Parts: sequence; structure tokens; C-alpha cells
Amino acid sequence: MDDDCFQATECHASGHFHHPGGYLVSTPGASVSGRRLGRRLVQLYAGLTLYGVSSALLVAAGLGLEPWNVLHQGLAELTGLSIGAVLIIVGAAVLLLWIPLRQRPGLGTVSNVFVIGLAMDGTLALLPDLRSLAVRIPLMVTGIVLNGMATGLYIAARFGPGPRDGLMTGLHRRTGRSIRLIRTAVEVAVVVTGFALGGTIGVGTVLYAVSIGPLAQVFLRWFAVPSAPRGSTVVAAATPERVILRP
Repeated sequence: MDDDCFQATECHASGHFHHPGGYLVSTPGASVSGRRLGRRLVQLYAGLTLYGVSSALLVAAGLGLEPWNVLHQGLAELTGLSIGAVLIIVGAAVLLLWIPLRQRPGLGTVSNVFVIGLAMDGTLALLPDLRSLAVRIPLMVTGIVLNGMATGLYIAARFGPGPRDGLMTGLHRRTGRSIRLIRTAVEVAVVVTGFALGGTIGVGTVLYAVSIGPLAQVFLRWFAVPSAPRGSTVVAAATPERVILRP
């Protein structure tokens, strides 16, 4: 699950906001900056929590999971751990791969590792065992839509990419290969491995693959943090949509 592209830090003393993804914003006052930071923090944790909830709905529906959760579910079957615990462990392991790629984690990166897994396990503990397709199909669709909303929320907050998306962007920079090629190769490998271990592939996996990009694109626009006030300086080198989402 990946996307979430920026590592951000606030420089309160100078009134400047900077992140390594290519933005430099000068704000006229600390109060404006503080309100923007507050909104971004709310978006970050709301998005990560909703991501875990939406992923749990897809697990409960049992009609196919998003690529990385196919792997997480397969490893959970193999180890006996909860899928949320496996998600946290895999996220931490992937984060270690950032070291040779010289990727720099942000607050959102570290939060991603823990919050999604905890929210996922908490939601699964509350959901009943569902058997009727009349319930499972709407649950699957709801999970996919909410996942797109969650992606838009936490990526637009600009606190750093999730571990998996950061791995892909790091490989892109080191190899020169396209994001699309690297993402496809990684996710195919993840799905095949997860399926071999007992993860669930189904119509939900296909529907997720074809819809998550457009959904996240829409929600990114909805939840975009307002641009800097008039008189501020903004220099943009990249956008989250182009880095994280499928073209």
C-alpha cells in the first residue's frame, strides 16, 4: 500500500517550510503555518487509520486483497501472526532497504509502519464472520473506495512516503527505470509470493488494481492542503500524483 511522497519539516523560527521533494514555502506568519501543520497532521493520521480500516474490510470480504496485503496475509498464514502484525514487521524490514537507496524517511513514513497495522487488526477484531455474498461484495467495494480516500488523505498531508512506495521511488532513482515498470515488477512479485503462501487473490485484487489510481487521484485533489498565502514563494519539482500513483 503504498503512496506519500514527501518528507517534511517545519522551521518555525524562520517561518519557512521545506521538504526534500522540491518545495520551499515562505509563510508570512507562524499562526498560518501552525494551522496548516495542524491540518496536515490530522490528515496524516486520519488517512493512515482509514487505510487500515479499509484494508480490514477487504480482508473480511474475502474476495481478493490489494497486492501487498496478499503477501501480508500469506505470511500471517505461515507464521500464525495477525495480518496487522505482519504488516508492521514487513514495513519495518522494507524501511531498512531504504538505507542503501539513501532514502530519507519522514514522520509519515514511520507512522505508516505502525498505524495501518494497528488499525487493521483493531477493525478485524470488531468485524463478524461474513459468509453472504450480498454482504461481502458491497463490503469489498466500500473497502476499495475508502482505501482511495485514505490514500488521498495521507499523501496530500506530505509527511513522507510509506515504506513500500519509498522503496519504489528509491529503486527508480538508483536504476533509472520508470516508476510504472518498477511498481509493476515489485507488486507482481509480491502478489505471486503472497498467493503461494496462502494469500487471497480474487476479483477484489483486480478491481483494486484498476481503480485505486483514479480514486486516489480524485481524493488527492479533494484533500490537497491549501497553497501558501499570497506573497509566499513556492517552488515545485514534483507532484505526489506522478510519483506514487499509476499513470
